[in-house]
Amino acid sequence: MFGSITHWLRRRRLERARIAEPLWRATVADLPLLAGLNPAELARLHDLASLFLAEKTLDPAGGLVLAPPMGPLIAAQACLPILNLGLDYYRGWHSIILYPEGFLARHEYTDPIGLVHSVHRPLIGEAWERGPVVLSWADIAEARAEPGLNVVIHEMAHKLDMLNGEVNGLPPLHRDMAVEDWSRAFKTAYKRLCREVDRGEPTALDPYAAESPGEFFALASEAFFATPARIDQSYPDVYRQLRAFYRQDPLARLPEDVTATLVSAPSDATVEGR
Repeated sequence: MFGSITHWLRRRRLERARIAEPLWRATVADLPLLAGLNPAELARLHDLASLFLAEKTLDPAGGLVLAPPMGPLIAAQACLPILNLGLDYYRGWHSIILYPEGFLARHEYTDPIGLVHSVHRPLIGEAWERGPVVLSWADIAEARAEPGLNVVIHEMAHKLDMLNGEVNGLPPLHRDMAVEDWSRAFKTAYKRLCREVDRGEPTALDPYAAESPGEFFALASEAFFATPARIDQSYPDVYRQLRAFYRQDPLARLPEDVTATLVSAPSDATVEGR
C-alpha cells in the first residue's frame, strides 16, 4: 500500500518538477558517459533526475551562485547509478552542499592511546552518513573532459555503501548475488592495487582507491560508468559484480572508438581526497 502511495506522489511531483526538455537535451549532450543509453533509458533517467532535484535540495556554499544547468547536470550523473535500481536507493538524506571548488573538511579521530585529534583535509567531495553530500562544482565541471574522474558518482557510491551502515565497500546486494563472490572479487583486486601502490607501479584506478575498501568501491564505480573498458580489462571479476549490482553494462553500450580510447588512457595521477 505504502509503495503505491509513494509511486502516486512521485508521479504527481514529476508533473510539476520535470526538467524542461531543452535543458535536459543540453544536459545529455554535455555528458559523454550517457552515450549509448537508448531512448527508454534516457527517458527513465530524465524522470529520475527530475525527481532527484524535487526531493533533494541543492545548497550553494562559499559564495557559489547557482545557474540553471547545474542542477540537471548533477542530477543526471547522480541518477545514472540508480537507473535500474530506483530513487529509494538514495533514501535517508536530503541535501547536496555545493562549493565553487575544493574545500577543507574537519575530521576528528582517536589515536591508539586515546588522544583525540582534529585535522583538516582538502576534499573535492564528501558523503556524510545520514547527512548531506558535499561537492566541488569546479571538479564536477572539469570531470566532463577527464576520462574516469566523476566525483558525483563517487559520492553516490558512498551513499549506496552506507545503506548497510559502515562504509566498507559492500552495498546491499540483490538476492541473486552472493556476498562470497563479491568479497572474493573485490578483496583480490584491492590487495593487488595496494601492492602496486606500495611498489610505485602504474595502477588501473587512482591510487586513492588503496585508502580503504570503501574508497576502492567508489572509484571502481566511477570507472565502471566512465571508463568501463579499463576496469573490465584490469579487474574483470569486479566488473561482473558491478554489472550485477547496478544492473547495467556500460561497456556494451559505449561506442567502440570510445572504449578503445579509454582502455589505453593512463590512470596513475592522484587527485585530492574525496
